[in-house]
Amino acid sequence: MKNLLLFLALTFPVCVALGQKGKAKQTASPTPFVLGVIDRLQSVELAEERVLNIYLPEGYDPHDTTTYPVIYLLDGSANEDFIHIVGLVQYYNFDWINQVPKSIVVGIASVDRERDFTFPTTDRRQKEKFPTMGKSARFIAFVEKELQPYMESTYRTNADKTIIGQSLGGLWVTEVLLTKPTLFNRYIIVSPSLWWDNGSLLTKKSIILTEDFSQQIHVYIGVGKEGVTPTEIPRVMEVDANLLADKLKGTKSKHVQVFFDYLPEENHATIMHQAVSNAFKYLHVATTNE
Repeated sequence: MKNLLLFLALTFPVCVALGQKGKAKQTASPTPFVLGVIDRLQSVELAEERVLNIYLPEGYDPHDTTTYPVIYLLDGSANEDFIHIVGLVQYYNFDWINQVPKSIVVGIASVDRERDFTFPTTDRRQKEKFPTMGKSARFIAFVEKELQPYMESTYRTNADKTIIGQSLGGLWVTEVLLTKPTLFNRYIIVSPSLWWDNGSLLTKKSIILTEDFSQQIHVYIGVGKEGVTPTEIPRVMEVDANLLADKLKGTKSKHVQVFFDYLPEENHATIMHQAVSNAFKYLHVATTNE
């Protein structure tokens, strides 16, 4: 009996200690994991407040003289594309990878994509399906006259400006490229909805196609295996994207570089991450070869 009591006396503290060892103790209060800042910009052009999610690169100091490229991202809210695109930017500007310079990312949170990203259409069914459509000119004015000046006056930016858009966002980026190409110098167009207005953008004339166009522009166009478009006259998204690339490659300007990327293993829902990753690699190579 004495031996049993001695055994229990020796082993019980060990069991208690082992039990306590398995439980991690919280030594401090949890702190938020901060990815960026949220700005709100009251737009006169859009007559509404727009939410901007801003990622600032490691080492950013508003008081030093370093300036940074800006990557503008459509569909840029936290539950859209902001987080995973910022992850790619951070990954590719690690010192041991160095395929994207340290950059500011501004995610423009969506309010009404059909309104902001489309120009007026002659297609009756599109008018009925998207009653708010056709205000892309206002959104272009917002970016040109309000958003870009705001970023330039608030953050330490330089003249290097990239725009990223997918689907209807890709349609909008294509419209800007053809109508106001100097707003950005890098265009990342993913699965563009060129079926809008029966593909009218594919026949649009543009200064970017002329010999006189002198700004250095890099264009990436990525598309997956996406199939027939939701139009009365069937179109194929892969074909339209290829036609856009061919149109741009036919420019007489020596300052426009175009890269077409067909990703058959991706579809309209899955393509964004892989396409932007590929675009960053292409743009880095294109820049270093200039």
